[in-house]
Amino acid sequence: MTLPANVAGVEITALRQSLDLHATGLELHERIRRLYPICRSITGNGVRETLRLIGAEVGLDVREIATGTPVLDWTVPKEWNISDAFIKNRNGDRVIDFNASNLHVISYSAPVRQSLTLDELRPHLFSIPDHPDWIPYKTSYYRETWGFCLTHRQLQSFDPSELYDVCIDSSLIDGHLTLGECVLPGRQEEEVLFSCHVCHPSLCNDNLSGVSVAVTLAKLLSQVSRRYTYRFLFVPGTIGAITWLALNEHVVRRIRHGLVLACVGDRGVPTYKRSRAGEAEIDRVLRLVLASKGAHDIRDFSPLGYDERQYCSPGFNLAVGVLSRTPHGCFPEYHTSADSLNFVDGGALADTLHTCLTAVEMLEGNVAYTNLKPKGEPQLGRRGLYSSMGGHGHSALTEAALLWVLNMSDGRHDLLDIAERSCLPFADLQRAVAALTNAGLLASS
Repeated sequence: MTLPANVAGVEITALRQSLDLHATGLELHERIRRLYPICRSITGNGVRETLRLIGAEVGLDVREIATGTPVLDWTVPKEWNISDAFIKNRNGDRVIDFNASNLHVISYSAPVRQSLTLDELRPHLFSIPDHPDWIPYKTSYYRETWGFCLTHRQLQSFDPSELYDVCIDSSLIDGHLTLGECVLPGRQEEEVLFSCHVCHPSLCNDNLSGVSVAVTLAKLLSQVSRRYTYRFLFVPGTIGAITWLALNEHVVRRIRHGLVLACVGDRGVPTYKRSRAGEAEIDRVLRLVLASKGAHDIRDFSPLGYDERQYCSPGFNLAVGVLSRTPHGCFPEYHTSADSLNFVDGGALADTLHTCLTAVEMLEGNVAYTNLKPKGEPQLGRRGLYSSMGGHGHSALTEAALLWVLNMSDGRHDLLDIAERSCLPFADLQRAVAALTNAGLLASS
């Protein structure tokens, strides 16, 4: 049955059903490939270049907030940029070269130019002995220091008798923090928030995967009519979300549902971390969506993680959960060079996008209805709503959906309530709504 236009979310249902998951996975992975080389941090030109590329695909409002601006209990930090960095041996060979991997320099490293012995240099060198071919990712955002990350094999090749030429050509100056957001207005002011962070350098799952899924989701939702307004935030982790919240308290009150997208491209099963509320509508929707997909994991809220910590802080207490595959810190490649283009999978990325679209479809379609013939069961046969097949297969499921919708549609129970209680697929309930509405038995409350 084709859903009529008077059933909320009908266009998104059609959009989801028409999605070519293979082609979409290739598109999502290709976007990650384009963004991968950029050296990003919490401020600076890497963030700007990333937002410029995103803005070429979706309408993006980019805002610059000056260093020193008070934002809640924080202050916008100095802007960091880097043009080059290396460690050279006595022959002038670059044994560590920032141009080979932007992970080689600790993010926010202060500028340095010195000649050092290995003993002097060693406190500034970081590797992973258990994974000798991986480069770790480290930061020094809020304390002025410097350092290099390298593979353990590289570290072991250093000569204790050598004098090394060390250079980090970076700057820490009064500048700006850069935020990007895309807003898709709906028929209502109430908003659905999608947030991802754009502060990580060449790391694919964490979090270019979230960025790529958010961009395609915004592009798709821009093509359909929407009940809710959708807001997509592309911000540096922690300080970006805090800054956005500080500058937008007048907007925050309109946010009804939200998801942080992080680590959504690996081959693990879909994982959802509940909002602080625990049983908010977004929590219930994701529980149903993931249950329909098979193997999955649902975790309780904790104040450790990504920007849900800011959105769910008690002063805001927004209904924002986290959609991941393997959560952060739970895969060995996390925050290392092994989080590369080969680690993220087009099929997993497309599956995450499909999950987001299904969740949006349910949020859009979660409406309360009123049974216009509430006294007794209306005669469905003469309205062509009862199958003459004797209740086998799909017809039985359809009839169950019809009866559940009629019984629970008292103006107080929405479709999510009915889906949870009946254990029927949300899409089947929407088809029942369409049929009952067309038959004059149901009206939206």
